[in-house]
Amino acid sequence: MNFSQPKPHYEILDGLRGVAAIMVLGFHICEAYATSPFDQMLNHAYLAVDFFFVLSGFVIGYAYDDRWGRMSIGNFLKRRIFRLHPMVVFGTILGVALFYFSASTIFPLVASVPLWKLLLYAVLGMLLIPTPPAADIRGWQEMYTLDAPTWSLAFEYVANLLYALFIRKFSKTLLAILVALAAYATLHLTLTQGDVIGGWALDAHHLRFGFTRLMYPFFAGLLLFRLGKVIRVPRAFLWCSLLLVAVLVVPRVGGENSVWMNGLYEAAIILIIFPLIVAAGAGGRVKGKLTARLCSLLGDMSYPVYLVNYPLCYVHIGWVTDNKYTFAEAGWAPYAVFAGTLLIAYIALKCYDIPLRKWLRKLL
Repeated sequence: MNFSQPKPHYEILDGLRGVAAIMVLGFHICEAYATSPFDQMLNHAYLAVDFFFVLSGFVIGYAYDDRWGRMSIGNFLKRRIFRLHPMVVFGTILGVALFYFSASTIFPLVASVPLWKLLLYAVLGMLLIPTPPAADIRGWQEMYTLDAPTWSLAFEYVANLLYALFIRKFSKTLLAILVALAAYATLHLTLTQGDVIGGWALDAHHLRFGFTRLMYPFFAGLLLFRLGKVIRVPRAFLWCSLLLVAVLVVPRVGGENSVWMNGLYEAAIILIIFPLIVAAGAGGRVKGKLTARLCSLLGDMSYPVYLVNYPLCYVHIGWVTDNKYTFAEAGWAPYAVFAGTLLIAYIALKCYDIPLRKWLRKLL
């Protein structure tokens, strides 16, 4: 059994993953200047997480559905850990390095955390062991307080485990029933809560959000692959990227007394638009070396950008809060965070993630 040679990538889907990661980075930077969801710039960019789950489900089906006669569950899980976990460790270490720099009025617990406790939380973070709100060391009650976006990786692991143990065996009909039930749960959540913002804390409220955000997108992506229904669109990368950016920058829909309106918008994006974008991206073709290289670079950078951006954003948020800056008053700071994140992500990719994953693959 030799899986050392991966299947060819869907180049456009790689590029779209990078576009979504950059939108998340922009959202997190702008988060420092928002006073409520109604003045948040790049307002719906947090939905990029749900888009990542659709992509993951589709790609998992493509990469592994036809390998189960030659691959054990243990081998599958090893491959997923070797692919995902190195950057989890890197993001956590970066969170440790920048932790004390984020001490501020918005993170009131940071300054009082002893080094031994910080190192303990680093080990927990690297092992993906979540911490409950009562054990918070920052002030935001995150389950992974050194690198908050890690929460979605924990749910990604859950989806991979469910796929390996049970759902890989589902027929298309049974999978469609699961997706339909998950769609209902998504619609109920969005219409009653107004949005899907949640999933990063270890309590009943956030666990509901996290599992709801996971189940439909991931397994809809898997079903989409199994159905084999793709959409042929000329210049697919351009049009899919524009549509993705457009739906993520839309301001909050409706007011405080009509949260269902924003919920309906988010449900439409998650349930309909994201699968359509993935179907069009999978059905498109890259023309030209420049576009191919851009998609490749965006795809390679997407995961490091996602996992290194928030330790820098913690520092940025604390600085902005203490000085009460608006975006215009902050000057170079948001652009420095943007550029610094891309630089650190690129260095992590080339000097750490790729070499380490190559070495780990030899163990298979």
